[in-house]
Amino acid sequence: MFDWFSKQRRLKIMEEPFPSEWEKLIRRNMAHYAMLDDDEQKRLRGLIQVFMAEKSWEGCGGLELTDEIRVTISAQACLLVLNLPHNSFDNVETILVYPSEMMLPQRKPGFFETVLEPLQPELPISGQAFRQGPVILAWDTAFEQGRQSKGGGNVVYHEFAHKLDMQDGAADGTPRLRDREEYRDWVKTCSREYLRLIQDLEKGRRTFLDEYGATDEAEFFAVATEQFFCQPVQMIKAAPELYRVLKAFYGQDPVSRINNKSEFHE
Repeated sequence: MFDWFSKQRRLKIMEEPFPSEWEKLIRRNMAHYAMLDDDEQKRLRGLIQVFMAEKSWEGCGGLELTDEIRVTISAQACLLVLNLPHNSFDNVETILVYPSEMMLPQRKPGFFETVLEPLQPELPISGQAFRQGPVILAWDTAFEQGRQSKGGGNVVYHEFAHKLDMQDGAADGTPRLRDREEYRDWVKTCSREYLRLIQDLEKGRRTFLDEYGATDEAEFFAVATEQFFCQPVQMIKAAPELYRVLKAFYGQDPVSRINNKSEFHE
């Protein structure tokens, strides 16, 4: 019954006219939007309307939230779930936006913990996602990376990929998939590519995926998602099987979009 009411409420939101100013912001601040066909753009706009209505937004560190901030971040996040069949961000309640990189507080040792080496120092971050908590983003990074049409990473894709990963209760690099066959294919392919990344880094080889993906399986999936949308042509050449499983999961083919848009040719 709750799902029925939720679906009806979302349909009502999506029937509302999409503000023209919002679309101008998306076209200006999200390079990938121009690669979508008319139907995909329409569906993305509907997802943005629902996302903005359902999520709680907070400006932090003195940042005053604007429509530009909310729309730009929402558009990038919703691109990931454009063709996913379920409520893909039902585990996202709050989005905290800072003006720029923020500092992680230094971890304190536990009461019974013996410290054998220096604790990790404070580090500046541009984003973070918590399994039972908010998504944190640096606005200047999200803004700059969203406008890039080629190369680079994307902090919004990265952090919301983590939230997709966390939907089954664990941040283990395996999101919620459709069936056992897809799980087997995913684990086999991603495990092989993850180990290849680690081995290449250990041997000093140049790698396509950012070395941060070798941190653990969860970061591997988030980094791979960034590159799938940001550098798909390079990925399909360097890691075609990884591209294949991500294409199947997201139900999207960024390489085809690039080939259909001459201005995006490498």
